[in-house]
Amino acid sequence: MAEPESTDDARTRDEQLRRQLLMSLIFPSMLMPMMSTMSRVALPVIRDTFEIPEDVTAWVSAAFTLTFMTMMSVYGRLGDVIDRKKLLLFGITVFFCGTSVTLTADSMPQLILGQMIAGLGVAGMMPLGMALISSFFPARDRGRALGTWATVGPATGFVGSFIAGFLVAGWGWKGAYVTSWALSLFAVIAVWKGIPSNPPARDESRPIRSFDWGGVVLLAAGLACFVCYLSSRAITGVPSLEDWRFLTASVVMLTTFVLRERRHPDPFVAPQLLFNLRFAQSSFCAATRMICMGGLSILIPLYLTDIHGLHPAQLGAMLVINSGSMALIVRIGGGLADRWTSRGLVSVGILIQAIVLMIFSRLPGSSSLLVVGLSLGLHGFGAGLMHAALHRYVMDSVPKERAGAAAGVYNMFRFLGGVIGTSLGGVFLRQYLEDGVPTIGAYQQSFFIFVFIGLVGSVMATQLREKRQLATGGGR
Repeated sequence: MAEPESTDDARTRDEQLRRQLLMSLIFPSMLMPMMSTMSRVALPVIRDTFEIPEDVTAWVSAAFTLTFMTMMSVYGRLGDVIDRKKLLLFGITVFFCGTSVTLTADSMPQLILGQMIAGLGVAGMMPLGMALISSFFPARDRGRALGTWATVGPATGFVGSFIAGFLVAGWGWKGAYVTSWALSLFAVIAVWKGIPSNPPARDESRPIRSFDWGGVVLLAAGLACFVCYLSSRAITGVPSLEDWRFLTASVVMLTTFVLRERRHPDPFVAPQLLFNLRFAQSSFCAATRMICMGGLSILIPLYLTDIHGLHPAQLGAMLVINSGSMALIVRIGGGLADRWTSRGLVSVGILIQAIVLMIFSRLPGSSSLLVVGLSLGLHGFGAGLMHAALHRYVMDSVPKERAGAAAGVYNMFRFLGGVIGTSLGGVFLRQYLEDGVPTIGAYQQSFFIFVFIGLVGSVMATQLREKRQLATGGGR
């Protein structure tokens, strides 16, 4: 008869399982940041190749992030009733197909279609990863684990920007997407071999047909119409922020969505989540952080190309500074999230973003690349400082059985901020240029608009309140 497993053996086995889980999540977690950062290097080349204005150029990134953002909550919600490992494998396969379409594109519509399919597939990587870590790691180690996992994004951006510069310089804009295509193959193997099956917290026997697909459609369509309103020129030809049909449709669908969720027996987004004050505050702060990052993601590559005349390889090297700084601080921020309150980390982090945007809004065209690089490094520090603190705060504000849905909705709002920032960056820059503002002035004024958004987010972050046990547990 086999001897019963000792407590020490069980603890060792659980720790090994957690380490294996964390390592295996690295590859799928690299897909989105790899695609985003490498695509950023290619934006100036795509703009010049297809001879399109800046607000249309922004749709290359926005199309990817839009489907990515709208489907995050779907994956998160399904992760509460379906094995999360299976969902990860499905998403990676869809991402592979979308990247294949992008690599064969010879027109803007096909390029945008490929980006939308890729975004549809990769949407589940973050909410499912957050939910898996929250399920397997105890509360005392969760912040550190989320911080370690969150380091993958900035670290991938660090490597991706550098590699993309050389690939785009040698092979054109398509070179920016080859690495993501190959990485998806490794991600399938890592998930298949290294992540254990994760049975849902609730009864998996419930039929999928009871899923609130109507709520999914209303939410996705409402958010998509809002983004189309922000940058409508590429869709309908109407100047951006002036096609009121999109705004009206967005308001109607989102209002209908909220009313539907309050009556639906099994809502896509539980009303308790929609009206959870701590969840709403942290989601707002996360969205603000991403609006600032989204604005920089479209403005900085074009700024360095148009004002400083950088070639793709040089551009990739400059963008490495922001991602590298973020990668260095995210892991440290994860440890601080276990000991300090989120309020201080988040408010300071967003304030640093606003300061950097103010610096860029005042830099003359003759400024040195050293100043630009130091500013990008400071922005990465601020953005990375609060990353894990926001993740920890939002996941501690919801019950464990709703972890997947909460992670999905939270990340949806977070990346909605990224889409808004990217779209508005392209729209404002194009508008200033069309109004006859000198090129450097158009960039300066575009940067300045985002300063106010950062300041609002920093003030909101001062209202975050930890649970008593977290706030008093800092000395652990």
